[in-house]
Amino acid sequence: MTQQKKFAVVLSGCGVYDGAEIHEATLTMLAIAKAGASYTIFAPNINQHHVINHLTGEEMPETRNVLVESARIARGKIQDLKEYNPADFDAIVFPGGFGAAKNLSSLAFDGPNCSVNEDVVKAVKSTAEAGKPIGALCIAPAVIAKILGKVDVTIGNDPGTAGAIEAMGGKHVPATHGEIVIDRNYKVVTTPCYMLDATIDQIETGAKNVIKTILSMS
Repeated sequence: MTQQKKFAVVLSGCGVYDGAEIHEATLTMLAIAKAGASYTIFAPNINQHHVINHLTGEEMPETRNVLVESARIARGKIQDLKEYNPADFDAIVFPGGFGAAKNLSSLAFDGPNCSVNEDVVKAVKSTAEAGKPIGALCIAPAVIAKILGKVDVTIGNDPGTAGAIEAMGGKHVPATHGEIVIDRNYKVVTTPCYMLDATIDQIETGAKNVIKTILSMS
């Protein structure tokens, strides 16, 4: 009997403008479950860069924690990213949302000169060193490029973000709805999702294709 594959899913908060994109996160988990695999959810135990009112788009005068906010999506079943060990999993996946560029990294503010949270760096590098696949959706592939350098990824076709990826040593490959780009060296699988003007069913297709491809590699 084939052993069930295990995914780690890393979130960056709760909500597109200051955390994880909820559709991308949820549909990634659904794709994993429908493929017969399991997942464990992680997030770094840090404060968000800021809090955005998702109704008005304005910044709010409060502080929230990335792990606590991510627990909303995880229904409370979540672990500190510090606890992640690639030996326990077959792959790791990063849904998008501005949290990837504001909380997991400073990409939204510093572009190619951004810093990346040390727990995120450790998780990505240790997974790559273990020869296990890494998935990334939406803006998250740019964070992977910052960590790994020479890696093929896609965020769709946005010139500014594509240029930042190239400046960080990566190679940006244009892609459209549901399409994936595979870096065979690092086993990185990426898809644009809401970096394009996408609908929720197109997000489902992208998430499903990432997970299906990762399972074929792991």
